[in-house]
Parts: sequence; C-alpha cells; structure tokens
Amino acid sequence: MGPLARTGLAGALACGVLVTAVGIGRDLTGSGGDGGRPSKGPYVALGDSFTSGPRIPDQTGKPAGCERSSRNYPALVAKQLGIRAADFRDASCSAATIGNLTGPQSTNDGTNPAQFSALTAATALVTLGIGGNDIGFSIMVAKCVTTGELYKAAAKVTNINGQAPCKERYAPGDGAEVARKIRTAGDHLARALNDVKHRAPKARIYLVGYPAILPAKGAGCGSDMPLAPGDVTFLRETERQLNAMLRERAEAAGATYVDTFTPSIGHDACSTAATRWIEPLRPSSPAAAVHPNERGERGMAAAVLRAVGP
Repeated sequence: MGPLARTGLAGALACGVLVTAVGIGRDLTGSGGDGGRPSKGPYVALGDSFTSGPRIPDQTGKPAGCERSSRNYPALVAKQLGIRAADFRDASCSAATIGNLTGPQSTNDGTNPAQFSALTAATALVTLGIGGNDIGFSIMVAKCVTTGELYKAAAKVTNINGQAPCKERYAPGDGAEVARKIRTAGDHLARALNDVKHRAPKARIYLVGYPAILPAKGAGCGSDMPLAPGDVTFLRETERQLNAMLRERAEAAGATYVDTFTPSIGHDACSTAATRWIEPLRPSSPAAAVHPNERGERGMAAAVLRAVGP
C-alpha cells in the first residue's frame, strides 16, 4: 500500500507462530538448513509499500521514491536463503498498484520501471504483495482516521459508541461497493499471476497477504489511532476480505498464499509499542504511519520462509 503521508493526512503526520524479537539468522525459521527450499535464486520481489518498507532504515535502491528498506521482508528472505546480491532484485515500490506490475510508476522521486521487467526465464523465486492500493485501502484508513478524530470529540458529549461513521460513507448498507472493488482487483491479479508464469516459467510464486492492521475490537485504539470502534471492525473485515481474495487467486493460479495475518494478530497498530508490527497514525518507530515497522517486516519474512520451507 502507499504511506498515508501521500494522502490528505500529510499535515497531521508531520505533527507519520509470534515473532516479537526475531533475529535475521536461524531464528527466522527455526531451522538452520535449507529444508528443501529453492536454490540460490534468482529471486525477484514485487509489491507495494508493505513489501518495500518505507522509512525503515536503511532506505536503499532506485528510484528513491519507491522507499525500499534494506531490512524489508524480501531482503531478509534473500539473506536467510543465502541468495547472492547479484541474484536478488527488489522491484517493489510504495503506492504500487497491480497496474504498476506491467507499467511504469511515477513517484515523488523518480520513475520505477514496470516491476515485471525484473523477471527473467531464469527467475527461480518470486514473492508478490499487492492489491491494497487497488481498492484504495490506505486512503480509506486515512479518511476513517479523520472521521474518527471528529467521532472522539463528539463522544465526549454524546454517547455514540458502536456507530461506524466512516463505514456509512464507504460501505453503506451491504457494503457492495467495497466488495466490487475487491472482485475487480482479483480479476486484474489473476491476469498478472498468469503473466508471471509466462515470464518466469521456472519460478515458485508466493503471494503475500497483509498483516493484521487493526484489532478485533476497537475499544483499545487510543489517540495514536483515533477510529470509531465500529470503523475498526469495518476496516478489519475489509482487510480480511482482501486477504481472502488474495488466497483464492493464488490457489487458482497454482501459486502459494502466504498468511501474514494470523501470526500478526495481537501486533496491530493499536497494540503496545513494544510488540506492534504495524505503526499507528503517530509512529513511535522508524516506519510509515499504518505500515509495518522493522519488527513487522521480520514477522512477514518469517511467514514467507515458513511457506518456502518444507
């Protein structure tokens, strides 16, 4: 997805198995051997900002506007698998959509080539994390946070607990519009996965889902993540529907779905700073608002390595 600083909240941000202390070596998988994993690359990582790791040090690669971290989950996976730098390509880019897999992406600091241009017939391993920007999820969260600020103020003088003012804006009634966007993204993703197979016929493909951004209940989200409790439920359910679509499309294409949601439960943006994988609106660690921090990228890497392993 794309950092919230690129939405209307830029000004506000200026005022943006459990893996709590996982290491880079054996601890990522619990195994020191290769466990039947792919050979030493070539490995190509594709995806949006949940893959690239905006604002997590050290930022590296070109264009700089893609905001790739040297500690994002692709880099950790490559290191754990012993893949040489020459055989590792991280083509991920913050704010990328499925369309940017096959077409160039303009950023605020350079243009990223079509991500699929990194694929070759020799590619042995592909990870892909995409889809959130296609349904406007980051923008949705930003708008819901703005609405939540108003909600929190109103809640001091009138009891409106249980309401979901942002849900009423984005998914009134049965939420058919959100469901339609997810289905459309799924259709585009199906074509993209087929394209990967044509460009890299020998590659094992892993479609990486999104980690839990919000808790099951919204009462625990404070000033760092101001959301109406009903909207926390709405956004969490929207993410679950998105992940369900990703799993379905992965299975249909013969790819492997990587579940990062389950291991991240309890490490959402409303959890404590010492355990969270996702930073809140006002980050306490070097990371973009409402995006994985370094702990989250380690957790996602562990999930990918479990899927890649035996």
